[in-house]
Amino acid sequence: MGGLSLPHLIILAVVVLILFGRGRISEMMGDFGKGIKSFKQGMSEETDRPVTPPPAQIQQTPVQPTVQAPVQPPVQAPVQTGADQSQGPKA
Repeated sequence: MGGLSLPHLIILAVVVLILFGRGRISEMMGDFGKGIKSFKQGMSEETDRPVTPPPAQIQQTPVQPTVQAPVQPPVQAPVQTGADQSQGPKA
């Protein structure tokens, strides 16, 4: 169980030939071969090209953050309530 045996592969090949036809399969294989050929040609052109170093990048000096003193809220005078206010001497 599992895997394809020779009879399975033959049946699969016959079904593919019936669905696509002999001409269409040969066209696809030709296109596939052309693709591999152009890939190999592109790879050989890439290795033939002289290696040039990348252009120099501008070096930026890092900006050092300034240290800020912690912000303190302003000091307010205590609020007097009606009980705290004296309205003169009591008799």
